[in-house]
Amino acid sequence: MPELPEVEVVRRGLQEHVAGKTITAVRVHHPRAVRRHEAGPADLTARLLNTRITGTGRRGKYLWLTLGDGSALVVHLGMSGQMLLGDVPNEGHLRIATLLDDGTALSFVDQRTFGGWMLTDMVTVDGTDVPAPVSHIARDPLDPKFNRDGVVTVLRRKHSEIKRQLLDQTVVSGIGNIYADEALWRARINGAKLASSLTRKQLGALLDAATDVMTDALGQGGTSFDSLYVNVNGESGYFERSLDAYGREGEPCRRCGAVMRREKFMNRSSFYCPKCQPKPRIRRA
Repeated sequence: MPELPEVEVVRRGLQEHVAGKTITAVRVHHPRAVRRHEAGPADLTARLLNTRITGTGRRGKYLWLTLGDGSALVVHLGMSGQMLLGDVPNEGHLRIATLLDDGTALSFVDQRTFGGWMLTDMVTVDGTDVPAPVSHIARDPLDPKFNRDGVVTVLRRKHSEIKRQLLDQTVVSGIGNIYADEALWRARINGAKLASSLTRKQLGALLDAATDVMTDALGQGGTSFDSLYVNVNGESGYFERSLDAYGREGEPCRRCGAVMRREKFMNRSSFYCPKCQPKPRIRRA
């Protein structure tokens, strides 16, 4: 699933090209793409038709379009979802097609069909309007109202692995497997360490590292390991060339030269430097 930088790249592209436009045609090509919209494809199509897109929003990895009637169109990118403007390179993966009043085609393409669209009401949480299904998601490190010290306090109470906590979207959102490994490498912390064993200074530095690495990735258009993640113009990001930890098993650590390692974690892989990020010692009874 795309992480915060990749989703933000898509949001910015949509904000630039579709905000202020009106949807003049809608067609759902695959019912799975609207399975989260309980009223069904006909209802979604009818409600979107002739509706003005007033803006865009994002919290963590969650993206939405705000609409003129006060509702939100939540876009789940899933593993391979793409919001594309103009021609679709592979129409076999086209799931939803719309046309805007300036003649622009806005399409949802999803090879694996894990993503989709749904219409929902907006609710106010901590002074910010978000779609109802997103109301439980914590603020992310790039949110202007992100409470760094508050998150540090929460993490200090967690008696589980710090990487597990970074991936918990109710604690801090937007950080996925790639940027968790990158932030941990930058902060010189092993992801297997208990969050409660880390000092406030270490946790603060880790959150700062997550902010910095995702800001750097955003500046390079995100991370693209294959053709599944692209921006609204179908272009890939280039941050994978700058990764210091993720995917570098067997390669030398860019900081100390030790051989990078990979271990299984939560049905994923964790990449780390055994010298810069020593594993926690196992206490014997």
